[in-house]
Amino acid sequence: MEEIETRATGLVEKERIPEFRAVFFDLDGTLLDSEILYVDAVRIALLRRGHFLEHNEAIALVYGRGWHEIHREVSRRWPGAYPSREEMEEVVREIFLDLQKQRDISIPGSISLLRRLSKDYPVAVVSGSPRTDVQRCLEQLGIIDLVQFYLGAEDYPAGKPDPSGYLVAAARLGVLPETCLVFEDSAAGVAAAKSAGMVCVALRRRGLILQDLNLADLIMEDLEDFDMAQLRSSKR
Repeated sequence: MEEIETRATGLVEKERIPEFRAVFFDLDGTLLDSEILYVDAVRIALLRRGHFLEHNEAIALVYGRGWHEIHREVSRRWPGAYPSREEMEEVVREIFLDLQKQRDISIPGSISLLRRLSKDYPVAVVSGSPRTDVQRCLEQLGIIDLVQFYLGAEDYPAGKPDPSGYLVAAARLGVLPETCLVFEDSAAGVAAAKSAGMVCVALRRRGLILQDLNLADLIMEDLEDFDMAQLRSSKR
């Protein structure tokens, strides 16, 4: 642990910043600008079952949520539309892949940071998307060889904001949660990381729907600008 000084109301206090042992990245919205495509894919998937959804409603349904939570809400509002999460994921995935062909949705600054941190720390990706989608995206981004492993929705019992995904990742690496640094973009993801006892940096890009990211230890508009000194100078 490293001691640092922070100044608040004229007083000098001592804080302790952990010596990080692992770094975890969320995928959708953090490494990929994919959530808006999922919004359209879910709208189309529901329309195929006879349920029309306004764009803003679809954003509220999808944005910042994992598949566990999305399917739970769909089942509540439209019983029987998609009896299983797996069925809905498969339909949405097919639509998403067609939409994804139309443009590059990588987030360059985040990819750059992952490449940089992977030289000094074990890096893993903890996503709420299906494992097959996570693997495909990491391969397309050219970073799959830089991550120790990746977790999808089926690899842990409850989706974000539940902390189980990040706790599973820490256990797999054999490190304490408090020595893990997480990069997230959603309120649910930040809550999951903090509930797991980890340090969290949140990405808040301009022009997107605002989410409550105040639980994060640091909020940034571009992760390419991140360095460890910012955690030492940020409000904890």
